[in-house]
Amino acid sequence: MKNRKFAVGSWGVLAFNLAVVLWGAYVRASGSGAGCGSHWPLCNGEIIPSSGGAARAIEFAHRATSGAALLLVCAMAAWAWRAYPRGSAVRRAAFAAVILMCCEALLGAMLVILKHVAENQSISRAYSMTLHLINTFALIASLTLTAFWASTDAPVRPRRAPVLMLAGALLAVLIVGVSGAVAALGDTLFPSASLAEGLARDVAPGAHLFVRLRLLHPVIAIVASAYLLSAAPVIRRMSPGDVVRRASHAVEALVLVQVAIGLANVAFLAPIPLQLVHLFVADALWISLVLVGAGLCSPSPSSAPPLKSANVTGWNGGRGVNG
Repeated sequence: MKNRKFAVGSWGVLAFNLAVVLWGAYVRASGSGAGCGSHWPLCNGEIIPSSGGAARAIEFAHRATSGAALLLVCAMAAWAWRAYPRGSAVRRAAFAAVILMCCEALLGAMLVILKHVAENQSISRAYSMTLHLINTFALIASLTLTAFWASTDAPVRPRRAPVLMLAGALLAVLIVGVSGAVAALGDTLFPSASLAEGLARDVAPGAHLFVRLRLLHPVIAIVASAYLLSAAPVIRRMSPGDVVRRASHAVEALVLVQVAIGLANVAFLAPIPLQLVHLFVADALWISLVLVGAGLCSPSPSSAPPLKSANVTGWNGGRGVNG
């Protein structure tokens, strides 16, 4: 059921959460993850830190905006509860967002308490980051579906045709995202002065996993990009409809943009601004894929039920209105 005010608000909540995600990436890239020490939810033992330098300010700003994001998602869910009937897809997506937002806060706290921040080079940090990233993608998906379903009058009727292909595309983006996050961590922990030095480190015997993924990630990304570029037109043909058509075209365009940004990241040794752009495009690609899925749940004009014969026959012997 379309609700314009709620739809605008929920798209705004999604945009705010994307900004929080990008700021979190900046916290990691700038090495500010330990700015508040291992304290959580307090920042170095204080509710509002009075001093501590740039790293503490950057980390505290991320915590503050994350808290605001949690409140916004909870408010959105409460609004959905009042505005939509029981069993509504909007309600379900909004409450899924609340659960995932709470998990997001707990996973962020785990990173801090386990000291999987700043200069920590342990492999367990990669596992923590992976859980955090998967939860973040799930949160973005639930917020996207909340906003989309609030913006349309179409009922939610899942169709089975290209679901496996879409699931493969979503999984491909998740795998690329995880490998990219770990590779970006390698760029932060093991910076290189030149491209040649970086490549030499990537293939050196005994290189750290985070360093090796800097070389492996582009390979994974190329394979996933080829799959996405081949799957998008197939899904479009199998499931006609404006939403699927627009979103699948966006997927194709964003894949090409992302490959270009990835090459620039390698060439320029992953400067922080370019890393943030790379992450933003990855999030936009994920949202586009989620919208493809949302389009698959909305009946296309071709799937509308046929008119009853009583409505299309006339006085002329049942031959139809044009007969």
